[in-house]
Amino acid sequence: MKSRPLTRDTKTLQRRLVQRPHEAGTRQRMYDIIFEAETPEGRAFDIGLLVAIVTSIVFVSLETLPDYQVTRVVDGQTIHDLPLWLVVGEWLLTILFTLEYIARLLCVRHPLKYATSFWGIVDLLSVLPGYAALLTGDSARSFVILRSVRLLRVFRVLKLWRMMSQADELADAIWNSRDKIIVFLSVVLVAVTISGTLMYHIESVMFGSLPDSDFTSIPQAMYWAIVTMTTVGYGDVVPHTTIGKIISAALILLGYSLIIVPTGFVSAELSKGNSEPMEFHPCPRCEAARHRSDAEYCYRCGSDLDRPA
Repeated sequence: MKSRPLTRDTKTLQRRLVQRPHEAGTRQRMYDIIFEAETPEGRAFDIGLLVAIVTSIVFVSLETLPDYQVTRVVDGQTIHDLPLWLVVGEWLLTILFTLEYIARLLCVRHPLKYATSFWGIVDLLSVLPGYAALLTGDSARSFVILRSVRLLRVFRVLKLWRMMSQADELADAIWNSRDKIIVFLSVVLVAVTISGTLMYHIESVMFGSLPDSDFTSIPQAMYWAIVTMTTVGYGDVVPHTTIGKIISAALILLGYSLIIVPTGFVSAELSKGNSEPMEFHPCPRCEAARHRSDAEYCYRCGSDLDRPA
């Protein structure tokens, strides 16, 4: 029997299951609670985690308000301290997130692979600033706001797996278009280098170093070229000569035409990946989602899916 080619959703499901321990036991149970949201325990864990993340973000935001800072004078120097309840609350949350990060490393099949993944790095960055503040003072405390990125886990809690699969499709399309995108960025980099060098010579060299020229160096001119090609236009570096303004206008038009190029690459890959849609079903026993329509047994509990003919 000829096997059916794997669809993008099936590949996404397989990537999720790579880290789940094979053997039944505590680690597998911990994995289902921490990384999945189909069970009541997993849903409760994610909701509690999101509440803790939001609370931590609120604490960090309050710490930057002058009204929540206690001012005292020591040896003629003004020192701004934080209220005790803010300090204690932030440290309790930091310890909580540290234990959660350790638990994630303990229950996955490949801890190093998780630690170097996107979510592993985000989880680590959300913990480090709290400890870094002990060494560097309050300068690193504001980086705890990185925990807001973890709020993306709300997609799991709300069971919006359809949206998550669409995000995976977009990521796969970008990855499959990487060669074309690299060539495109290389062309843009060449255009930035040439136009920046040309503008530097026109604005600062050719016309006898204009006193009001903003193009003081080639890197400065390349910065102007990037801002101009992306049509951002900060206005901090502008040409003053007629030839420079003509080149600037041409670069803006070129930027408009280049913006749509990566979109075309990704759209082509998305169209290619959606050519073979497939239906997915949940398990009637453990409610594990995203089983292929031709699957006979649940990938988690092994139950017969009892699919009607």
